[in-house]
Amino acid sequence: MKNLMCAEAKQIDLVDYLASLGHQPQKVRNHDYWYLSPLRDEKTPSFKVNRQLNVWYDHGTGKGGNLVDFGTLYFNCSVADLLQRLSQRQPAPAFSFHPPTTLGSQHPAPASFAGEKKDTPDSKIVILDARPLKEQSLLDYLQKRCIPVEIASHFCKEVDFLLYGKKHSVIGFQNNAGGYELRNENFKGSSSPKDITFVDNRTEQIVVFEGFFSFLSFCTINRNQQAPLTNCLVLNSLSFFEKSRQLMEQYKQVHLILDRDTAGMNHTRKALQWDGNKYIDRSDFYHGRKDLNDWLIHHHHSQKESQRIGRRL
Repeated sequence: MKNLMCAEAKQIDLVDYLASLGHQPQKVRNHDYWYLSPLRDEKTPSFKVNRQLNVWYDHGTGKGGNLVDFGTLYFNCSVADLLQRLSQRQPAPAFSFHPPTTLGSQHPAPASFAGEKKDTPDSKIVILDARPLKEQSLLDYLQKRCIPVEIASHFCKEVDFLLYGKKHSVIGFQNNAGGYELRNENFKGSSSPKDITFVDNRTEQIVVFEGFFSFLSFCTINRNQQAPLTNCLVLNSLSFFEKSRQLMEQYKQVHLILDRDTAGMNHTRKALQWDGNKYIDRSDFYHGRKDLNDWLIHHHHSQKESQRIGRRL
């Protein structure tokens, strides 16, 4: 089958394409389709597709572009790999195509994505400062997530960053490339560059987490153990899962603590197909819960409730 050309791929309707990947808009306003970002975890939709322009913009990362820009980020692959992937999916499901844009090919207009300008100084997350955790609202947020401050302080910092001209203070979890995963009660995002976080405790086994709150939960659950924790890999995005295979393959056993949502379970199944002896699904431990932190919060509250009942009895 003949591969799609890049120009043809850019004309595929983004809304149709996202639907084929299982992503549905949370709200639609005129030509703007708002999604929970397919590129990261979030609870408030901040990923916008302008269907008329057939472009996207992710407010949480300040990135945007056309379908090719999205696909290479989503699958963490090259343009050539994406075009091959798209060709294999044609004609089923049949994507609708947008007519070619009439912008001048020699000197295209300044990039405007989903009605937003890409990578303007205001739209980028700019890290201002990183220091030990001390802001009370952040400590309260950790308590709400049932993570002891002493554990969070070992791996996280209090980070100030600037976005759209406004300063925010959040919990920052640094990755191997120097970027941060950024969280507080009202914000979930990341600064560039995006990468994995590898914690080397010099063991022969490794535990793999999707997000850093699951990693902190693992540290919390095992905090009374005398033996050192196993090596840990925090993906910070499932897009790094296959990219990290070479690292994971170096270990005798790989324990998977991925989210129990569709994407997490699909990646777990994929690893078990690679090698069912090396890769071990540990998500049964938090069966019925979204992830390990969700289990920890529920378990903590259940224990407190049991203690209250015990005192009444």
